Amino acid sequence: MNPSLDVSTSVEKVVDTNKLRCSPETLQPGGGGINVARVIKEMGGTSCAVFPSGGYTGQRLIKLLSNEGVRFESIALPIDTRQCFSVHETSSGRDFRFILPGEPLSDSDVKDCLSYFKQLKQGPRFLVASGSLPPGVAHDFYAELSVIATKIGSHFVLDTAGISLAKAIEAGGLYMIKPSLQELEELIDAKLESEESRLRAARNLILSGSTQLVVLSLGEEGALMVGRDFALRAPAIPVKPLSTVGAGDSMVGGILWGLTQDHDLEIAFKYGIACATGTLLNIHSKMCNAQDVARLYSQATVQRL
Repeated sequence: MNPSLDVSTSVEKVVDTNKLRCSPETLQPGGGGINVARVIKEMGGTSCAVFPSGGYTGQRLIKLLSNEGVRFESIALPIDTRQCFSVHETSSGRDFRFILPGEPLSDSDVKDCLSYFKQLKQGPRFLVASGSLPPGVAHDFYAELSVIATKIGSHFVLDTAGISLAKAIEAGGLYMIKPSLQELEELIDAKLESEESRLRAARNLILSGSTQLVVLSLGEEGALMVGRDFALRAPAIPVKPLSTVGAGDSMVGGILWGLTQDHDLEIAFKYGIACATGTLLNIHSKMCNAQDVARLYSQATVQRL
């Protein structure tokens, strides 16, 4: 719902006041759901990115997706698609990310987005909503989309945070959520410092009927996948990250690609870890590539708890 034209550059050191001489800009299509679709496409799967866009920046976004061969459906807006930008500091390896909110969507714009899914005669196997909501969109948007997904026969996967995640959890009926540790702690308003507490929090959400699966990303600790009657732990694959941009989206894309290849959850989870790690090896909003994923998959391990 909140795509962006991502502008990236590099500079030796970020300092205030001085003019910073940057490397040539890199443009990438951005936004959580778009990144998930990009990863699935790179892995050889079938995906379709659905997003609202408009203006010159929207046209640039569409051109970039076309160049990557990503299938998409763009819902026309009378406003410009937002831009976000990031600066990679070469002296330290740090990324400075500047996320702009974008222009507000009208009630009519939001209705058009929901109508796209309501009119589908047959929903996709998985309907993934990922990322923030733009100004003008109610916090219960994803909760409403979850209801639509159920009606059209799709498994609804959600990767968001804050009030919009809380509203969707309250509505229930989700197939999978992928919060970070911080996002899960904010959701339940409690610190989760032990693995036992993290597993308990995830299972409470599952037992409440909110979701069938919880994939909890833990940064350098790896990730957990929790279901009603199982839990999996995947340590992080040891690499030197160049950037963390898009790693969470890549994990979702890898898991869903694995499931659509009829792999079981354990193997799909390993692909999620491999895709996320592959994205860590790139900068400037570039997602993983299939060759790296194949190599990293052989290094991924999953333990049943």
